[in-house]
Amino acid sequence: MGALQRAWSGRLNPFEMEQSASGPALRVGGLVLAAGAGSRMGHRPKCLLQLDGVSLLERQLQALSMAGVTPLRVVLGYHAARIQQEAALTRWAAQGVINPAPQDGHVGSLRTGLQALPPDLDAVVVALADQPLVNAQSVQDLLQAFVQRPAETQLLRPLVQGLPGNPVVLSATVVAQILAGDAQMGVQQWQQAHPDSVCWWETPHAPYRLDVDNEDDCHVLRTLTGLSLHWPPDLRRSAPAIKINP
Repeated sequence: MGALQRAWSGRLNPFEMEQSASGPALRVGGLVLAAGAGSRMGHRPKCLLQLDGVSLLERQLQALSMAGVTPLRVVLGYHAARIQQEAALTRWAAQGVINPAPQDGHVGSLRTGLQALPPDLDAVVVALADQPLVNAQSVQDLLQAFVQRPAETQLLRPLVQGLPGNPVVLSATVVAQILAGDAQMGVQQWQQAHPDSVCWWETPHAPYRLDVDNEDDCHVLRTLTGLSLHWPPDLRRSAPAIKINP
């Protein structure tokens, strides 16, 4: 998190609910990975942590939708039944897709989600379900960088203070090659096999680096922004909020 703290400048307010946004020229679909067990969060679905009463999953769906990304797929695995109780998927016209083997990690979830998207998309934004400060402008900027990327590149990833961030944008070529590969072929494996086809987009936008894998990450969020993440009532345990004691 040190690089994130160095990259953060000022008290930004990127998590407000945007009213409108212009969509990208390309037909871009969105994939949100939300199949994890949340083992470092007490085996709870971290995508249901709330910021100002809105879950992180809904914030990610909102960001993608308001940036013109459609259709949307959410890959579920562990905690699928609980996540599907949320109205967020319906509200943002997102379709849940079940990864039958979430214990096998991100690659299986990625492939499950890509297979569930229409085959005629120009690009796919692959997003995490636990990035609280990625908003519609973040996604629009990412897509604009993708449109302006060097012609020989097919995958764009943000680079903040020399460290990779998320979401990632895949061209249709990358999607097809991943799905044509073996069961272990995911984004990281594709990058390693095609290093000259990766566009590392340098940006100072720290929210691309911030996700919440554990309580320490939630503490960093509060340190940088003054904001606390809260569990919904049925997922709370001893404390109603994840925060640092003053």
